[in-house]
Amino acid sequence: MDLIKCLTDRFYRYVAVASQSDATVKTVPTSKGQTVLANMLADELRELGLTDVSVDEHSCVYATLKGNCNGPVVGFLAHLDTVDVALSPEIHPQIIHYEGGDVVLNKEKNIIMKLSEHPELQDFIGEDIIFSDGTSVLGADDKSAIANIMTMLEVLKNDPSRKHPELKIAFVPDEEIGLLGSKCMDLEKFKVDFAYTIDCSGVGQVVYETFNAGTVKFRIKGVSAHPMSAKNVLVNPIIVAHDLISMFDRAQTPEHTEGKEGYWWFSGMHADPLYCDLTMLIRDHDKKLYEWRKQYVLDAVEMLKKRYPKAEISVELSDTYENIANNVKREDPPVAMLYQALSELGIKSVTYAMRGGTDGSQLSTRGIVTPNYFTGAFNFHSNCEFLPLTSFKKSCEVTLKLIELSCRK
Repeated sequence: MDLIKCLTDRFYRYVAVASQSDATVKTVPTSKGQTVLANMLADELRELGLTDVSVDEHSCVYATLKGNCNGPVVGFLAHLDTVDVALSPEIHPQIIHYEGGDVVLNKEKNIIMKLSEHPELQDFIGEDIIFSDGTSVLGADDKSAIANIMTMLEVLKNDPSRKHPELKIAFVPDEEIGLLGSKCMDLEKFKVDFAYTIDCSGVGQVVYETFNAGTVKFRIKGVSAHPMSAKNVLVNPIIVAHDLISMFDRAQTPEHTEGKEGYWWFSGMHADPLYCDLTMLIRDHDKKLYEWRKQYVLDAVEMLKKRYPKAEISVELSDTYENIANNVKREDPPVAMLYQALSELGIKSVTYAMRGGTDGSQLSTRGIVTPNYFTGAFNFHSNCEFLPLTSFKKSCEVTLKLIELSCRK
């Protein structure tokens, strides 16, 4: 079986279904395309011989592959949605044999991926790479993972002699907007000893540490007045918002931080002469610092109320997800097995504290140890996202090796 061809064919089929999540929608899933993809995958899972295949009201997909060896019940999970970053929801992938230098993604629209801005390309000279046409993200986040899991199942179907434990498969919606799908999962249908997510990252990357994440929504109601009689009356909510933003250290923003450094990120604003609504994201790997950041927000609002007593200022603060490391350690068996799989495949492991979250953050909070490993792709959430085919293959080989190792336990 040609692993790269199978992976690529499946990937192209899945990205053909537009499935951006939509943060303005309050039901899960937030887009119809995710339901279309969920039902497509359910049909394919049945064709591959899996049982207990179902799609629930949230478009979470569940399926079981009965084992042929003694071992733990292992879960594999990927998300259905692609991110909405104001690019086209339609994805047009292309394979380019990279020979160095800049990459012309779209000659007609003069969209060029420059090597000077993306030096990581240099590591893949002479390789075939999947890119978008520059008008959208590629969708490797996370449809490469879906292709990975489905290809693994096809390999097992085509070679019944391969030993594997009982496997539980799940595909969930709306990961990109707060892990909404994994929060809706029915864990009775995903009853596993442990699980793996496959999401983001270059070859060899292992993730069992993510951010603690929260969302803050501020609402400022000012006092409107005609300019002719505004003195000592008008309270401009936009000026109040400006003062609020200035209370947060600009050195602690995404563009000025890296590694395990936390940040504040004012990510949205809507204003008129009477109201101003602000959205801010809080992130920190350290749980104590994360809690301190939340308290700082509340203290800042109280200080602002004293500065503007005539304004009405409210704040709503919610936790989005936890750091996986709050519930998972390197010595935990599924994490140790992941490092063993990489070692046996000759892939150098890279322990990576993800500056984001995965569905594993939510599952680990719910009692299922769920580390994450690489898809092999780069530059997620941009039109410069790309997926080298050799890296894609290595990710699937890790999936197959994990299954093999599970039967040794």
